Amino acid sequence: RLIKPESLTDKPTIVCLCGSTRFVDTFNEWRKRLTLDGKIVLSIEIVTTQTKETDPQHSDPKVKQMLDELHLRKIDLANEVMILNVGGYIGESTRKELDYALSLGKPVKYLEAHTKRELGE
Repeated sequence: RLIKPESLTDKPTIVCLCGSTRFVDTFNEWRKRLTLDGKIVLSIEIVTTQTKETDPQHSDPKVKQMLDELHLRKIDLANEVMILNVGGYIGESTRKELDYALSLGKPVKYLEAHTKRELGE
């Protein structure tokens, strides 16, 4: 369903998407779905198909650290967080983002049902 901006009477919910950059198609799909549902979506912005050797976020630890910190600031701005745990996968960076969101008391939704094992519990 498509919502016209003028029909938004309240401030839209801000959702931050978190997950592995290997699932770029899933990020694109959910960014579109949530936007068409009238939500503001904060997401990853730098995704490459390069090898780890030529990808700046992997080849330069400072860039990776900066991008990780920037994503935490997006979580700060969000009303809720959605974990794109395709196939139940939650990697190390996503785990840190999830833990951070929970520490702030942010509501967290998951793309797929999760088990305690996947969450490290």
